[in-house]
Amino acid sequence: MRCTNILGTRYKFENEQEIPTGRPLIIVTNHQSMYDIPPIVWYMRKYHPKFVSKIELGKGIPSVSYNLRHGGSALIDRKDPKQSISELQKLGKYIEEHNRSAVIFPEGTRSRTGVPKPFRTTGLKVMIKNAPSALIVPISINNSWNLLRFGQFPMGLGSFVKFKVHPPMEIEGNVDELIAAVEKQIVSGVISK
Repeated sequence: MRCTNILGTRYKFENEQEIPTGRPLIIVTNHQSMYDIPPIVWYMRKYHPKFVSKIELGKGIPSVSYNLRHGGSALIDRKDPKQSISELQKLGKYIEEHNRSAVIFPEGTRSRTGVPKPFRTTGLKVMIKNAPSALIVPISINNSWNLLRFGQFPMGLGSFVKFKVHPPMEIEGNVDELIAAVEKQIVSGVISK
């Protein structure tokens, strides 16, 4: 994060919520760029976040790939639904047992324009089923897509990347209605240009 400050990038992580540390969390957020991840790791560090990531990131990125493979995250093969569900089940059980948090981006892939894509709900349903005592924490991310609007090079200048943590939601009632409410909350906090 500090390296991107050289480009004039500023970060604001707004969290006015009282989120407990003694229970599992499912952090649900929109996805705009790979620069969504470091602020979540840093500002949510006391919750020990693990990530749902595509399997390709498990190789070739120094430090990051090692952490994804050995740090408790789920590496899913998007072409193999059985493997993906199995990994998500393991992650859900892990956070339930160890009171950790899992970060999932239900859009499935990054929105390169900042406009949220519709949620794919299967992964979130699997996580909810395997971590029934978890608290769902919705987060809206704004403007991180501007860092990569030209691709990896040149990076965007002067972006103001904002994160807003919304009130946590208990897992109760109809799961489809719960996920729809989470999606609505996240999308309501995304300001698209």
